Amino acid sequence: MNYDIIIIGSGPVGLSLAKALSSLDLTICIVDQQTKTLLSSPLDDGREVAITHLSKKILSELGSWNLIDEESISLIKEAKVLNGLSPYSLHFSHQETDQVTLGHLIPNRLIKAAAYKTIQNLKNVHCMTETKVKEFSINDTGTIVTLDSGEIINADMIVAADGRLSGSRRQMGIPSEVKDFGKTVIVCKMKHEKTHNNTAYECFHYGRTLAILPMVGNYCSVVITISSDKSTEIMKMTDKDFNQDIQSRFNNRLGDMTVCGEKFSYPLYASHADYFHSERFVLVGDAAVGMHPVTAHGFNLGLRGSYNLANIIKTAQVNNTPYYSKDVLKEYNQKHQLITRPLYYGTNVLVDLYNSERVTAKLIRRLALRFGNNFWPVKKLIMDQLTETH
Repeated sequence: MNYDIIIIGSGPVGLSLAKALSSLDLTICIVDQQTKTLLSSPLDDGREVAITHLSKKILSELGSWNLIDEESISLIKEAKVLNGLSPYSLHFSHQETDQVTLGHLIPNRLIKAAAYKTIQNLKNVHCMTETKVKEFSINDTGTIVTLDSGEIINADMIVAADGRLSGSRRQMGIPSEVKDFGKTVIVCKMKHEKTHNNTAYECFHYGRTLAILPMVGNYCSVVITISSDKSTEIMKMTDKDFNQDIQSRFNNRLGDMTVCGEKFSYPLYASHADYFHSERFVLVGDAAVGMHPVTAHGFNLGLRGSYNLANIIKTAQVNNTPYYSKDVLKEYNQKHQLITRPLYYGTNVLVDLYNSERVTAKLIRRLALRFGNNFWPVKKLIMDQLTETH
């Protein structure tokens, strides 16, 4: 089969790119190992995604936002960053912006399901499921992709959207920095006695990070980042012990807390490709940049990048320029690198600072919170990242 574009990976970023390109006279093939049943009804993975205003705007334009159950979308109106056991916090409020919220929190599975629904019945978008790419080759005239079934498909260009440990990126020979933090992220849903007032908390405790993210009603998403050698102990805790542990570490701010359902764990990596394109080949989503979750930039960056790529391709089509040409993909690379590099390295520096046990690091952390609260330009810059819509 011949296509114009093959997208490897059916995560929400790859699916959103397919939807964004579907208005063009292009045929698109998405290749993924998952079944169509799992694409349309993804399993709960415990992850809640913080959505910025720009991401909401993009998802609305693509038709995904209206497909997400409104009762499953929670509002983030305030955010507080705490250091150790100190009650002092770096505080962000929607009241300091022109928006009614800082952002939204949505289950990852609902974003994936909505993204799939937008392309499910499109005539020019085809999903090849329950298969994976075995190998591919690229030459001056196009790309040749061999699937594990032995089937061969062709396209003018390949888009790799297969995650931060992207096999496609490696096969293409694109180097990347992969940072193994030696930590594990544990996520779960908890019910609590007191209202959270739509406030998100990021608590940098010594040896671990605890995030409490507001969900609809008296529920929250709990995100623990801890050294991998200690993660098994937490996963094996009884619900009673786990409830008491989280409640205590959060200083009883939400009263009694009760875990709801399963706890999920994920190894923590961050990655950044040296460049995002090669001949007839381009990286999007986590295959381009995989962020540490502490600043909640991951999905938002990936969605923004795929949206920008789609717009660059649309402009190329209007100008009768091949969408797979070096200049077109180079433009995407330059624009996305300018956005991602400062955020990627800045986040990693922040994470290292707040996980350090050195006395000087502890002092800097305390000073940083007060500086952030009292130096308006810095605070405004952070809030603009959350509330920008363009």
